Amino acid sequence: MNSLGTSDHGSLVVPNLKLDELLNQLQVRLQAVLDTRDRVNALLEAVVGIGSEVELESVLRRITEAAVQLVDARYGALGVIGDNGQLREFLPVGLDQDQIAAIDHWPEGKGLLGELIARPRPLRTPDIAEHPQSSGFPAGHPPMRTFLGAPLQIRDVVYGNLYLTDKRGGEPFDDDDEALVVALAAAAGAAVEKARLYADARRQQRWLQASSEVNRRLLTDAPPEEVLKLITDLTLDLAGADLAVLALPAGTGGHLVSEHASGAGADAAFGLMLPGHSSVSGLVMTTGEAIFVDDFRSDPRVAAVAREHLGLGPAVIVPLGSAGKVRGVLTTGRLPGAKPLPATAIEMVTTFAAQAGIGLELAEHRRDAQRIAVFADRDRIARQLHDLVIQRLFATGMSLQAAIGMLPDTQATGRVVQAVDALDETIRDIRSTIFTLQSHQENDAQGLRTQIMAVIDEMAQALGFAPGLRLDGNLDDVPWQASQDMLLALREALSNAARHAQATKVDISAGADGDLVLTVQDNGVGIKDTGRRSGLANLQERAQSLGGQLRLSEPPGGGTRLEWRVPLAAGEGAVPD
Repeated sequence: MNSLGTSDHGSLVVPNLKLDELLNQLQVRLQAVLDTRDRVNALLEAVVGIGSEVELESVLRRITEAAVQLVDARYGALGVIGDNGQLREFLPVGLDQDQIAAIDHWPEGKGLLGELIARPRPLRTPDIAEHPQSSGFPAGHPPMRTFLGAPLQIRDVVYGNLYLTDKRGGEPFDDDDEALVVALAAAAGAAVEKARLYADARRQQRWLQASSEVNRRLLTDAPPEEVLKLITDLTLDLAGADLAVLALPAGTGGHLVSEHASGAGADAAFGLMLPGHSSVSGLVMTTGEAIFVDDFRSDPRVAAVAREHLGLGPAVIVPLGSAGKVRGVLTTGRLPGAKPLPATAIEMVTTFAAQAGIGLELAEHRRDAQRIAVFADRDRIARQLHDLVIQRLFATGMSLQAAIGMLPDTQATGRVVQAVDALDETIRDIRSTIFTLQSHQENDAQGLRTQIMAVIDEMAQALGFAPGLRLDGNLDDVPWQASQDMLLALREALSNAARHAQATKVDISAGADGDLVLTVQDNGVGIKDTGRRSGLANLQERAQSLGGQLRLSEPPGGGTRLEWRVPLAAGEGAVPD
């Protein structure tokens, strides 16, 4: 190579090297332009795809998935902010079901997520753990490092935040990633607004249909049990809940009994007795105001029997009817670990329950008016029978008696006397019918359910606590003798638990399905032979006289279990006067 920079063949080397560098730079920039074009096209496709959705949950998930793909993140999530400034919904992307199940609880809006809520502007960090606002992850949460967050706004109001973590390749998120996510969030706001309006319209339609169906059933004089079951089913559907339970007042002690249930665990919810003075249901029944609980299983206001058998997490308890005219209490909730019911769902369920209660009240007033009309008609018939028919029959009888002395034929006289006697018998029958028509007093005898709760109220003071109760089947149709013997068995079992068992918990179950069955189980010291079992022996004899039996056993956890069982065909004697 000579001093002029040429090779032995005379070709220039330096200009060729510069040309190669320029070409390489051009290729790099061209590739960057192509990458930018592809990412812009992907952004446009994502915006178009999001805009085509109408279901709110689908829109939110589509937004999160699009953001993950745009910035090539491993994980993503969209958190919806509630009225209290915390996350009320959290939609993750990139986690499988096992990873989700391992997480102790969803993020609540603290740490970096809380920073985005407090200051709604884009936030990036190369290491989550090193950020001063980081508060760590919930137990079981997979480790994450890089982070990019951006607010999602609707008409200048922050609806939620997009969270993206762990950019593939390990490098932190850059300015281009942030610009794409901010642009996606801005375009997604309109799609979310449209989906919310659609969801509100659908919700209003469902609410109107539900109210219309309840009113239609009431107007067609459907049985109250059928209407109450319908209200419970519709409440479950309207709220998007896992379980809905309707408790109605029963007895004279202010208790409520869960008469209807729909959803997961409905079988375990039937027949539970809730104390009116020491339960959240009793409080709602008294005040007529809805109450929301974060965790049904641990809230001290919830009755112990409800905490044990309903197995709910977040729940709302609403009155069936308006304040001062509450006819029952609806408990609606989701399983433990689930997000609370949305505010819109709670509002709709509260309104639906209030209107359903008013409908039930109006239907009862209509039935009362119809009953009064029937009674008035009976009074009219009774007056007509007394004032017209009886007087005519009496006058006819008097005329026949006066004519007897004018009849020469003895045989004819006898026939007239028989006719007069028949008229007297007819008058007595009519008077008996009048008395029946005028007897409008309804039977005020208490049903077996009410009597069971009365015995429990009576024995609660001796026990020192309120026992748990579950009622099942149509107990009020049980034959009188069997029902009275069962009440004796209940009283004896509770008396033994109070005097001898040293129990702190008693669970009672009574059901009428094929057999009449009473079960009383306590956690006391167990069965002890004191040499005095005359009360239990008497109960055994009564059960055997009805074709049944009495069994005493010791449960695995200790204590005593009494089971009194008789066939329902037994004891069908009439109720004594």
